[in-house]
Amino acid sequence: MSEQDPPGLELLYEGAAAYQRGDIAAALRIFEHAVATTTGGVRTSALINAASMYDELGDHQGAATRYRSALGQIPADAVEKTASTLINYSQALQHLGALDDAQSALEKARDLLADGEDLGVLRVTCLLSLTAVATHRSQWNRVVDIATESLDAAMRFAPHLIGHPLMNLAGAYFETGRRELGIDFAQQALAAFTAAGDHNALADTQQNLAQLFSRLQRLDEAEQLVLASQEYYERAGLGYRAGVGWKIRGYLAECRGEVDRAEEWYGRSLDCFRSSGAVLDSASVQCRLATVAYARGAVGEGQQLLDAAFTVYAERGLGLQCAQLDYWHAVLVQMVVDHMDSPPAELLALGRALAVPSAIAIDAVRYTLPSGHQRDQWNREVADPAVRLAFRFAYLCQDGQLLADLIETQCAGTTLDTASGDRVERPQFPLDSSAQPPGAEPAPGPLYLGAALARVAASAGLPVSPPPRLAVSPGPRIALGDYIAAAEQRYGQRVREDRVITV
Repeated sequence: MSEQDPPGLELLYEGAAAYQRGDIAAALRIFEHAVATTTGGVRTSALINAASMYDELGDHQGAATRYRSALGQIPADAVEKTASTLINYSQALQHLGALDDAQSALEKARDLLADGEDLGVLRVTCLLSLTAVATHRSQWNRVVDIATESLDAAMRFAPHLIGHPLMNLAGAYFETGRRELGIDFAQQALAAFTAAGDHNALADTQQNLAQLFSRLQRLDEAEQLVLASQEYYERAGLGYRAGVGWKIRGYLAECRGEVDRAEEWYGRSLDCFRSSGAVLDSASVQCRLATVAYARGAVGEGQQLLDAAFTVYAERGLGLQCAQLDYWHAVLVQMVVDHMDSPPAELLALGRALAVPSAIAIDAVRYTLPSGHQRDQWNREVADPAVRLAFRFAYLCQDGQLLADLIETQCAGTTLDTASGDRVERPQFPLDSSAQPPGAEPAPGPLYLGAALARVAASAGLPVSPPPRLAVSPGPRIALGDYIAAAEQRYGQRVREDRVITV
């Protein structure tokens, strides 16, 4: 401290020291005291720091309120402070599920940082937060692009932050089917944070890697990591991250058949998320609680939990999450049906109403992925199981027209985005998936391929558009027309091209 330092600056240093030693609650008390006893720039900084502590302790609404207050007090020429506050504000908004507002705040910050070479570390942080918003929206192509940009920026401006983009790449590749590559990136992130001595980021990465291991059924490895991180979060009083840990522990218990323990730990997780206002995480753990409810025969309770989670996703425009939730709901309905000698017609109809639109929407995602390998992985590991479930419910409902439409749409009508001709190919069913696309004289316009041939094109990395709508006899009518309309209305996204072809 010097005589020229503004009054109260020592409180900011004292609060920062408390934060560095992991005493978040003490840091908050110090910063709140500074807000109450100082003025000017020191008070604004204390308000921003207090908001950060609220966010870490899980009071995301309290954090957002304080960030907004601080943004109204920062001078217009304080570019660095404004951008930093916008980035932190966006993180609180993400926890609250306000993704549009979060992205808007980040885009403002990114514009402010566009010309500031001396603000490279802050630019990295902004890119990391933009990656998080894209991850919430399952925009995996965008996640990979921004994570790669942030990795390049971190290598240039902030080597101690390299672990964050590595972990974002891990999540994106894992979610799009390249799971071993995802694990490799996550382990690189773990090594990077260990080398940097960043204990908080290390705990976060241990927890994230535990989630990946749990989904690969590598339960012992997952448990070792989650217990290590949970000890850190409980000691530091970080309620939100502790909630994530309880959710992982609940899932591990569920995988081991310990249903009562799973339900207890999911309940603890939900309490943590609700206390912190983390609505998206609350919805996610409600899906797991619904699975446990179905497992013990409480179907009504499970449906209520799933309906509540669906509402949260739908209100925030998260169409893919809605589709995946419906698919999982259909899986749980199938589990009930499989234990009945004569399942009621209304239960079978519910499974069909969930499985078919969700399969159409989930299948459409692969056409948006950036590489042929990712599309192929998505098809095999995510879309194909959803389509198979749609077939199963069509069969159980003895719905001959639906079965015919599903077969037709699996055989024909994917558009290849290259100037390779302008004709319709209608291969016979079934078609050998090793077949090569037929030759055609070059001509303007797209080439329509059967789905099996389109998969060959996709695996080669050619850009493939969503399928067109198929007009079939009698009528003609659009195959799966009602289900396509239901998917687009329910999930708020296009799953077919407007173009119609007759087969």
